Amino acid sequence: MTDATLPSPEPGERIEFDDEAAVLADAATAVDAAAEVIVIAPLDSARRLLLVHAHPDDETIGTGAAMAHYAAQNVLVTLVTCTLGEEGEVLVPELEHLASDRDDTLGQHRIGELAAACEALRVRDHRFLGGPGRWRDSGMMGTPANDRPGCFWQADLDEAVRELVAVVREVRPQVIVTYDSNGGYGHPDHIQAHRVTVAAFDAAADPAYAPELGEVWQAGKLYWTAIPISVLQAGIDALKAAGHPDFFGVDSAADLPFGVPDEQVSTEVDAGAQLEAKTAAMRAHKTQIAVDGPFFALSNNVGQRAFGTEYFTLARGERGPGQGAYDREADLFAGVERP
Repeated sequence: MTDATLPSPEPGERIEFDDEAAVLADAATAVDAAAEVIVIAPLDSARRLLLVHAHPDDETIGTGAAMAHYAAQNVLVTLVTCTLGEEGEVLVPELEHLASDRDDTLGQHRIGELAAACEALRVRDHRFLGGPGRWRDSGMMGTPANDRPGCFWQADLDEAVRELVAVVREVRPQVIVTYDSNGGYGHPDHIQAHRVTVAAFDAAADPAYAPELGEVWQAGKLYWTAIPISVLQAGIDALKAAGHPDFFGVDSAADLPFGVPDEQVSTEVDAGAQLEAKTAAMRAHKTQIAVDGPFFALSNNVGQRAFGTEYFTLARGERGPGQGAYDREADLFAGVERP
């Protein structure tokens, strides 16, 4: 199957492809474990959350616990993924042939991994921006893949915004989540996801913009994902104490490109009850995430804080009631009125 012939699913529809059975079977144990954590009642779509991520696995690493947390509360959680992640590194030796410099079929494989991750998180509505394979993974900044025709970094911004506006007007989320202007750590697809999401946030509410895409909708809040510098530093210190001093390659979190000053982090979602679901989703992304590596092996309070609690910075909208030293919201929907 080529990118051009990948199926375009209806909202919430599972995508079938040749390798999906193998991928789902591999993740079945982890997903079953997660099923014991999350109990889902009939969906109440009064609260709606939309997340825009660049590649399969980004949703789990950065926001998986929050996604499971809100899904467990019957919030309609919609995930939009911008590429298939074709340029990702393959960490499983027997699957190395999928890589972009060999068979170049990793993207197709990762559709199944993402389906399994969404199942673990109990996310019912997932879409690929523009349909599966519309835009290709652009690779890390400064690599030749950045210049490849059809990659997301080279996407026509107007087209991409139009595709996302259609989703926003259909789903009508009160809260939208994506990356900051640097894409978190400078990946071109993350930066482009930021640009597209910000533009769509505004355009969806503009009556003059593409009325054929549906009734206008003004989301109440727009968030960036964030990792406080203090949390990063705690992780670095814990890894050093556990005998892994070189994992991050730095001694200070201030030297990393993706830490956010603690005072700039507006929201802290404690989703520790969904840690097993997030771990199950990580295991589903087996070509990309070494869950049994030293970082994910942390089982102390630092590990719980790093993976069961997720952080955000409010970019648009009114900040809700806060708590703690930084007066942080505890809920992405804080201050949002239900319809």
